[in-house]
Amino acid sequence: MYSYIKGKLIEKNPTYVVIESAGIGYYINISLHTFSKISDDEQCKLFIHFVVREDAQILYGFADKEERKLFRHLISVSGVGSNTARLILSSLKTEEIFDAIINNKPSVLQSVKGIGGKTAQRIIIDLKDKLDKEGISVENLNIPHNTQKDEALSGLVSLGFNKKVAEKAIDKILKSGDSALSVEQLIKNALKTL
Repeated sequence: MYSYIKGKLIEKNPTYVVIESAGIGYYINISLHTFSKISDDEQCKLFIHFVVREDAQILYGFADKEERKLFRHLISVSGVGSNTARLILSSLKTEEIFDAIINNKPSVLQSVKGIGGKTAQRIIIDLKDKLDKEGISVENLNIPHNTQKDEALSGLVSLGFNKKVAEKAIDKILKSGDSALSVEQLIKNALKTL
């Protein structure tokens, strides 16, 4: 139904943004990858995937078409819902997911919280041929940005983690000498320990 939404960036968090377009504020769920690619400029454009459920209508936004395409492939796999797909995209870089699927590396997918061996194998089996045929481009997506502990904690809580447990994980990472990490890296490291 929606291809993209372009408008004024009103609010930006690690798990969602609010974009005002034509007088309407759209609440759009995003991955950490998209969060890192969105600049703090006033104008923002996100490619959209629209989910209609019995109890909700949810927008998912992506900084590029490749991430949206990978998201759509992931949710086509039995047992992988929208939030799980977003968690995968938040925990791993697009090229890491692509490489894990194409080169049959289930352990990479299993490093994401909530993805077990069977689900990882199902993702690889279902998507390997599709990704080969489509040739989803793999690019380096490391874009640094300045953030803080509160944003990382907010992101983890929004992903469904207990606030106290998430805070302990973040504090442990910061105490280990990784105080210069971006919020994206901080959340990714915390996801590996939770």
